[in-house]
Amino acid sequence: MKKFLALGLTAILVSTVAAQTAPGTIVEVASGNKAFSTLVTAVKAADLVGVLSGKGPFTVLAPTDEAFAKLPKGTVETLVKPENKATLVKILTYHVLSGKAMSKDVVALAGKKVKTVQGGEVMINVKEGKVSLTDEMGGTSNVTAVDVEASNGVIHVIDTVLMPK
Repeated sequence: MKKFLALGLTAILVSTVAAQTAPGTIVEVASGNKAFSTLVTAVKAADLVGVLSGKGPFTVLAPTDEAFAKLPKGTVETLVKPENKATLVKILTYHVLSGKAMSKDVVALAGKKVKTVQGGEVMINVKEGKVSLTDEMGGTSNVTAVDVEASNGVIHVIDTVLMPK
């Protein structure tokens, strides 16, 4: 009986620890990182929390707060207003790829365009082992961190907000 009780307690302890260390959804992972507070605010304003918390898998090209700060003054404040929701959704979904593309998968796509959930395309560039992305407006964003795992996909951190046509 003591063996069964000990095994049962061990199983509970192991599953509790596993549950605490398992990554959350893309939204939960982003919400837990101060560098993504603007992104999380925008995702909430665009009503995309449910989608990005869904089954997925998704690959999110996640701009940091510093990336959003590069936009012209007042842009973020304007985009998160309810009357600009459609534009905000268009921009945010331009940062999402269907499927889970780890960094090795992204590097393998060097020189190719990939389709975003929004419907536009992003060009993947690799030079001297560093990945950058070119958006439809000709802007470039550098990938600064890769393979941030989430239960429903992966996040790659970028330093500039990508803009669709």
